[in-house]
Amino acid sequence: MKKAVFIVNPISGGKAKDKILSTVERLLDSTKFEYKIVYTERPGHGTEIARDCSADLVVAVGGDGTVSEVAQGIILSGQPKTFGIIPCGSGDGLALHLGISRNARKAVAVLNEGATGVMDYGSVNGKPFFCTTGMGFDADVAEAFANSGKRGLWTYITTALRLWWGFKPSHYIIEADGRRLETDAAMITVGNVNQWGNQARITSLASVADGQMDVTVVRPFHSWDIPALAIRLLTGKAHTARKVTMLRGASVRILRDNDGACHFDGDPCRFGREITVQTHPAALRVAIPAKKQNKI
Repeated sequence: MKKAVFIVNPISGGKAKDKILSTVERLLDSTKFEYKIVYTERPGHGTEIARDCSADLVVAVGGDGTVSEVAQGIILSGQPKTFGIIPCGSGDGLALHLGISRNARKAVAVLNEGATGVMDYGSVNGKPFFCTTGMGFDADVAEAFANSGKRGLWTYITTALRLWWGFKPSHYIIEADGRRLETDAAMITVGNVNQWGNQARITSLASVADGQMDVTVVRPFHSWDIPALAIRLLTGKAHTARKVTMLRGASVRILRDNDGACHFDGDPCRFGREITVQTHPAALRVAIPAKKQNKI
């Protein structure tokens, strides 16, 4: 029988987890798994639990921040643990890319199926990330959102609208596996997965199993361009937008005029003028729907 540990962030997405954990208790296959539930108590705690636990399957119950912490812990453990996700956050970018439902019953069914895939992850200036990293307007929003003390999609939207009116693009040099682009940009997103979350597919052609990162460079745009850009984001066609340039590479180097905000997996951080992104291929085994095997 396999050992499973469910690592629960009690505050992710502003949602209670009682119903989700009740679903786990009812539907997790007891003939396959012996499990326990552990709650995180502080930032970084999910990484510690995942690193130190003795388990075959380690499941993050939370949003992208929790997912990132738990995945980091699995990598740091150096042990062949399988990573599972029951998504219940604000964005859930990795889970949605992998085809894992936000419906807890369906997410538990994925764990029972036992299908797995091997995925890449990235590092930005040495910090691991699993979904996206970036700078520019979305990083400014991520920083303000984190400092707002509130969660949820509506808070994110209102924060973005407030910041937009005073936002000024920056100048960048982007190098990706020998290709060089110099341009002003409103934002740059480097994606291991195809989206920020909520199906807003900013790096719409990305794969977690190709050994490369996808780079979406959004050049400066006007307020009246937002509806067209939003439609392309939500229909998986960001790469066709008039203001967008796409690059791809296993290694990406970005130079900018000034220090400033960045984000990785939605969490804000501060970096200097030079940002280096590296791909770590086929480094994490993850539980996925059987129908998604060989399609991630």
